[in-house]
Amino acid sequence: MKELIKEIRTVAIKEKSDFWKRIADELDRPTRARRNVNLNRINKYSKENETIIVPGKVLGTGELDHNVHVVAFNFSEAAISKIKSKMTIKELLHKNPKGKDVRIIG
Repeated sequence: MKELIKEIRTVAIKEKSDFWKRIADELDRPTRARRNVNLNRINKYSKENETIIVPGKVLGTGELDHNVHVVAFNFSEAAISKIKSKMTIKELLHKNPKGKDVRIIG
C-alpha cells in the first residue's frame, strides 16, 4: 500500500494532477476510515460507460444495470462476480496519468 501511495504521489507531482493527489490522500487514511462502497451506490451515481474510482473497497450489495468501468483498491468476491469491467488503481494510474474523465465515489 505504501509503495502504491508513493507511486501515486510521484505521478501527481509529475503530471500536476490534483485528482491523483486526492486519491493518494484517501488511501493514506487508516484502514478503518477507508471507504467501502456498495454496487447499488455506484449504480445510482454513475452514467453509462463512465469510469468510477473507489479509494477503498467495492462491496457486492446491489446490481449494476448499465456498463460502468470500476476502479478500486480492493473488491469483495460478490462484487467481482457482478462487475464486468474492473481494474486496480495502479492499472488506471498507468493508463490515465492525468486522471481525466474519472469520477470518485465514496
